[in-house]
Amino acid sequence: MSWYDNPPHNDSAESPGDFDDLTPQAVLRSVEAGFDLRLSGSITPYNSYINRVYELTDEDGQSFMAKFYRPGRWDEAAILEEHRFIQDCVALEIPTVAPLPDADGDTLITVELEGVVSGLTKEYSFAVFPKRSGRNFDAESEDDWLRLGSLVGRMHTAARQRPASHRLVCNPATIRRTFLQELEAANAVPGPHHAEFFELAHELLERIEPLFKDIPLQRVHGDCHRGNILERPGEGLLLIDFDDMMMGPAVQDLWLLLPERADNCPAEFNLIVEGYEQFQPFDYRWKGLIEPLRAMRMLYYLAWAARQRNDLRFRREHPDWGTPAFWIKEIEDLREQLPYCE
Repeated sequence: MSWYDNPPHNDSAESPGDFDDLTPQAVLRSVEAGFDLRLSGSITPYNSYINRVYELTDEDGQSFMAKFYRPGRWDEAAILEEHRFIQDCVALEIPTVAPLPDADGDTLITVELEGVVSGLTKEYSFAVFPKRSGRNFDAESEDDWLRLGSLVGRMHTAARQRPASHRLVCNPATIRRTFLQELEAANAVPGPHHAEFFELAHELLERIEPLFKDIPLQRVHGDCHRGNILERPGEGLLLIDFDDMMMGPAVQDLWLLLPERADNCPAEFNLIVEGYEQFQPFDYRWKGLIEPLRAMRMLYYLAWAARQRNDLRFRREHPDWGTPAFWIKEIEDLREQLPYCE
């Protein structure tokens, strides 16, 4: 069973968030016990849209990244498919960072923690990665855009080795069946904007659904924007954060690299494709999927934000999320996107 086969949450606005009970002490204890590490006690939280990610340091000064997965989002099999994809990349010497195995060779550990906020016992699954530093990669020259395309082409060489049967399928039917249903079940859209939002969202998905017929699907990174690509001096580019991997069209991993809509930056688009084609073929008909994919991304990020809207940290960082003004802006953005999805 994959995450999107599970029933949607129907949390009330007052219910505790998924990570409210995950204290720094609980993180440190869990990682120390799971990987037999002696940590210094230093812990630095990183920005993470869905999960919780922390930098930890052991007593020898070695740094690690601990990734705690949001409860209920992915099941164990789906998370292990993420790890397998990374391992397939590493086997082909594609620059990324693989999760560390524990003493039994497992890369995913599940712990039960007694909640200090909710009073409930919750399960958290987590993985630990060696820290790899790098600077943000800002593509400026033609060679930079070629490098980005070739990195994705190399990654797709590994991607096409096997499918992922427990991950999302990136198509309009999935968005309709799961993310829109979840938004509706969670009562996330207030009454005055409910009908307008859902009518517009369904119209958009109905319009683009025929475009995905007979499109080949493969494993894709799913969130392949330049924020997930680092440059390491003397080594080159490093691809990180495969959490959103899915089965989808290959172009999903290319369009997020662009500085703007593909039609407005033809030189960059063509250079990325040229780099990509050094390793994998590209069908230029796939370019017509870019704006529909952008529209789909807008909808599933709304649903994922709705799932975490009760987290204390999310409410603190996004105080306006879910307000009438917020939904007015989202409806305007969807309406603006509609003509691009012809």
